[in-house]
Amino acid sequence: MLDRAGLKLQVLLWASTDEHEDWRLVFASRKLDQLGIGEAYLRVHQVLESEGLTLRQTPTLMIFRTTDPFIKELRRTFGKSKDTEGMRLGGQLIGDRFIQDAYVYRIA
Repeated sequence: MLDRAGLKLQVLLWASTDEHEDWRLVFASRKLDQLGIGEAYLRVHQVLESEGLTLRQTPTLMIFRTTDPFIKELRRTFGKSKDTEGMRLGGQLIGDRFIQDAYVYRIA
């Protein structure tokens, strides 16, 4: 749905990090990079709401710039892989973040 809205995500994954005690849905998109961070969250929530997901139903999100060290390392390491969907990551430092566990939908 976010791709259909023109946001073309470069990274989409669920992640559990040392920073947070719960899972977060992680996004990175060049289109979102063009917006301020507040605008980026607003745009994503608008798209989700247009698809019937209220703010209360939406999982906790983390939007990163594609220039963030975490996103850059993900893309450098896994971006050329033929298929990253369903890949599990964890127990490792990626960029500047320690990932306890992650489930990948896309790294491009």
